[in-house]
Amino acid sequence: MKRSRIGELWVVAVVFAIVLLLLMIFVLQNGQRAEVTFLGAHAALPVGVALLLAAIIGVLLVALPGTARIVQLRMRQRRRATAVPGSPAPGPTGSPTTGAVHREG
Repeated sequence: MKRSRIGELWVVAVVFAIVLLLLMIFVLQNGQRAEVTFLGAHAALPVGVALLLAAIIGVLLVALPGTARIVQLRMRQRRRATAVPGSPAPGPTGSPTTGAVHREG
């Protein structure tokens, strides 16, 4: 049976709700205070909140270079799409292709 987009969205929403529930339980069970220092700022946070914030900051630190790379690749693709018609398209290394067939997958 083929799934619809609404059905897939429902599954994603349920999984997301379960993950949020597990995170909430984690934060509530780890309520002991911990001193946290970051870039000169000092705070006393519950351990669960501190770990959750550390995970979020880690995800953002990974996402920033990934986003920059995606933007870079899109700009390169736009430049290739606006290249002079009839000229050989640059290959993966930036040089014109040699006629070799590249297969993906």
